[in-house]
Amino acid sequence: MTTTPDAAAPVLELLDRHRPADDVERADVARVRALLDETADPWDRTRPLHVTASAFVVHPGSGRVLLRWHPRQNTWLHVGGHGDPGETDPVAVALREAREETALADLRQAAGLVHVAVVPVGAAPEATAEHADLRFVLVTDRPGDIRPERPDAPLRWVTPAEARELTSEDNVRRSLRHVEDVLRGLTEGLREHREHREHSPQERPGIG
Repeated sequence: MTTTPDAAAPVLELLDRHRPADDVERADVARVRALLDETADPWDRTRPLHVTASAFVVHPGSGRVLLRWHPRQNTWLHVGGHGDPGETDPVAVALREAREETALADLRQAAGLVHVAVVPVGAAPEATAEHADLRFVLVTDRPGDIRPERPDAPLRWVTPAEARELTSEDNVRRSLRHVEDVLRGLTEGLREHREHREHSPQERPGIG
C-alpha cells in the first residue's frame, strides 16, 4: 500500500485526544501506539496487526443505529474497513467505507474517536491477523436511502439495545455504549430544537 511519510500522524493525533474508557481499551490503545512506533505505514494490511477505521451510522430522529450483516463473521456488525492506497485519515476512511456499504450520501461525523478496539480476524486456518480498529459515529438524515452493497450484506436499522442483542461481538457491545451516549445527545438536541421552533413566535408578514 502506498502511503505518505507521515501516514501515522493522523492516527497519532486522534489517539492523543482520545481518553480510553477502561483497562481493556487502554491496553488496545497501547498496542496501537506500539504499532505506530514500529512502522511508518500502520495501514499496511500485510502486517499481522494493522489499522482499520469503522463507523456506527445513526439516525437521531428515530434513535436508531444501522447494522450490516457480515457473512464472513456470521454476525451483525457496523460498517468500515481498510484504508485504500494513499489514505491516511481514519475519519475519511470510515466515511468512504460507510458510503460504499450503505449508499448514504449525506453522512457526516457526529463526534471524535469514540472507541479503539484491537480485534482478531481469521486470515488462515493456522494464522490470525488483528485489526486496530478506530471507531466513529456518523449521522444521516435520510435513513430510507440505505442500499446494501451486496445481496449477502443486508442492512438493518435497530435500537442500541437491539444492536447489543443482535451482535455476537463483545467489542461491538462495548462500542455501542459510547455510541448510545452520542446518539442520546443528538436526539435530545434535535428534540430541543423542535420544541424551540414550536414555541417561537411566528413572524408576521409586513404591512406595505
